[in-house]
Amino acid sequence: MRKLIHHVIWLIRGVKVFSLTGRSGTGKSFRARLIAEKYGIPLIIDDGLLIREDRILAGKSAKKESGYLEAVRTALFDKTQHRDEVRKALESERFKRILVLGTSERMVKKITSRLGLPAPSKSIDITDVASEDEINIAINSRNTEGKHVIPVPSLEVRQRLPAIFHDSVRVLLNKRFSLGKKQQFFEKSVVRPNYTKRGKVIISEAALAQMALHCVDEYDKRLNIKKISVKQDLAGDYRMDLHIQVPFGLQLSESMQKLQHYIVDSIERFTGIYLQKVNVVIGNVSDKKNEKK
Repeated sequence: MRKLIHHVIWLIRGVKVFSLTGRSGTGKSFRARLIAEKYGIPLIIDDGLLIREDRILAGKSAKKESGYLEAVRTALFDKTQHRDEVRKALESERFKRILVLGTSERMVKKITSRLGLPAPSKSIDITDVASEDEINIAINSRNTEGKHVIPVPSLEVRQRLPAIFHDSVRVLLNKRFSLGKKQQFFEKSVVRPNYTKRGKVIISEAALAQMALHCVDEYDKRLNIKKISVKQDLAGDYRMDLHIQVPFGLQLSESMQKLQHYIVDSIERFTGIYLQKVNVVIGNVSDKKNEKK
């Protein structure tokens, strides 16, 4: 109910949400201020932080977390205290537009929902604002050097996040973003989160399958998985297929849809991986004596 009230309030105020999406490490934070300047957006939500121009207003940086999974939970505003702090800061700010960063539209919608903001009305993909070469350079910097960017000046990061501060960089707002305005420079901070020091986190398809098995068992112990497969495409997106035997009399349509959402939400919450598709195939139906029907 509280989220619905917040949602209605923002709609009445005429608040418009922009989203910037792209895989982790593709340079979203690096280009966030450029996009904000182009569209006249005063507020940015990035990795657990609420940012206005050169200041961090509220929140907790996911990049400060010691573990990868904890960083994912922070970026998704999973903890009540963190979520409420940012909500309160949003209520005290005057704005009409806000930019929310995420690895997918699903992630952005989850963030806006938890903060009580409207769903995005304009979506921007990183490929719309960065070339393939620029994205590859950003990915290489993330994977080999563990470097991340926070779209605020170094002084602000040094004060709030001194343990992970690494360097700063000045970015020129070029003609593509300036819309006829005088050229400007923006300063961004380069950081090395604690969790990157332990190497790149890799979650195998077998591990995801085991998580799905656990989710099904938690959801309903009567369900019996006959086969499960997880595939990752060239774009890095995951797809899961489940072949399940169900007990006789179970309302299949409603129950299987809830199971899909439960699996997707659980895996997203604890791994940060966003399943693009979960297919549930009913292999057969069993009666109380486990006879096939």
